[in-house]
Amino acid sequence: MLLLLIFVCFRFRESANPKPSKNAHNTTIEVIWTVVPILILVAMSLPSFTLLFQQYPTPKPDITIKAVGHQWYWSYQYPDNGGFSFDSVMLQEKDIKDKKMQPRLLAVDNEMVVPVGKIVRVVTTSQDVMHAFAVPAFGIKADSVPGRLNDMWFKAEKTGVFYGQCSELCGKDHSSMPIAVRVLPEVEFNAWAASAKKKFSSNYSQQIVSAQ
Repeated sequence: MLLLLIFVCFRFRESANPKPSKNAHNTTIEVIWTVVPILILVAMSLPSFTLLFQQYPTPKPDITIKAVGHQWYWSYQYPDNGGFSFDSVMLQEKDIKDKKMQPRLLAVDNEMVVPVGKIVRVVTTSQDVMHAFAVPAFGIKADSVPGRLNDMWFKAEKTGVFYGQCSELCGKDHSSMPIAVRVLPEVEFNAWAASAKKKFSSNYSQQIVSAQ
């Protein structure tokens, strides 16, 4: 831009142009700088729309999990694994036992658990105000809106614990809504699901009764 400015200053200086041009406009140029950008945008939009449409369809999931936002914690429901649910609340610093394995402001009392190498469909909504379920490691983020279901999916390629947070300003404890996802081998996940069904199944039943 600086070189172009210098060129214009030199090329169109007063001494080089004693008789200034009286042209008010140039129809040809105006048509070109209007039509050419339109054609460029159309050419860019065609592959973009195709990619966008391919992004949204959810492949047939191996497991579906419902994530519900609350002020200020998450609850998870596992309808495909016996219909149990549990709350996931951020651990206070005094409750953290292993600071290396339980990061401050990210560790929770009950992690969302999924099997590795499986397509996980996450359906999210909210019980009160708008929240947002986001886990950057899996490339997922969706608003959790009261009275509405939004869905997304991911496929974890390796085991471990991955963290996210509520990404919608939802109140004074917005920063206290971490998301912890533990990815386990399928055998370990099945064992966890069987144990969690016994431990949390009453929560799911109570939620159904209260909803009715």
